[in-house]
Amino acid sequence: MNRFYLWLAFIFVVFSQSACTDNAVVDTNIQVEHRNWTYLQKIKVPVTIENTGQGYNIYMNLRHTADYKYSNIFVLVHQSGPGMKAVTERREFKLAYPDGEWLGSGSGNFYSYQLLLKKDYRFPAAGTYVFEFEQNMRDNPLREVSDVGLRVEPARP
Repeated sequence: MNRFYLWLAFIFVVFSQSACTDNAVVDTNIQVEHRNWTYLQKIKVPVTIENTGQGYNIYMNLRHTADYKYSNIFVLVHQSGPGMKAVTERREFKLAYPDGEWLGSGSGNFYSYQLLLKKDYRFPAAGTYVFEFEQNMRDNPLREVSDVGLRVEPARP
């Protein structure tokens, strides 16, 4: 009978640790059709914020293939929502070291990134905000970009 309780305790510990879930408000990726991101294809992600007293870390999710031909990417990030004037920022993100080695985590032929947009950001009011990503490179379409998305998570104190 002691083994049974020991086994039960072990199962409880394993399941309680695996039950720890991701606390992101949103973590989504939108597939880029045919891995060709055009100027016209703006990636739009809504996020509902209820707690304005909380700071949030906001990331752009990006995934590309090993055939992506640049070591960086320029994007226009549009943000709109309640209690704020619509804002657009042009951002550059480094994707590779000078020697060509990708900075993202690789899986097969794909590389994934969570690129920090804002750290400990406080939304001005409760409600739904929209983040929109627009590629801002010279190439149109920008080839070998497979997914673009958004992650918003509570900042840790």
